[in-house]
Amino acid sequence: MSGDLLTDTNIDITKHELVPKHELLTEEEKEELLKRYGVTITQLPRILISDPAIRGLNAKVGDIIKITRYSPTAGKSIYYRVVRKG
Repeated sequence: MSGDLLTDTNIDITKHELVPKHELLTEEEKEELLKRYGVTITQLPRILISDPAIRGLNAKVGDIIKITRYSPTAGKSIYYRVVRKG
């Protein structure tokens, strides 16, 4: 393997055990999420479109990413991020 881990495009970081699962929400799921929590899309935390963890999801600015993390102490935690330019 050649190159720096930060610039080598042949590395799929989503397969690494420390990278949590990232999923792209459908438009229906997006609307349901915003309604359920009574928030607007601008109130959600952001994830940059350039983030390597979402590279393979074909996400667009304004999409919402569901991140599922597992921890031995906290168990399963779900987070949501809106895709922004950067």
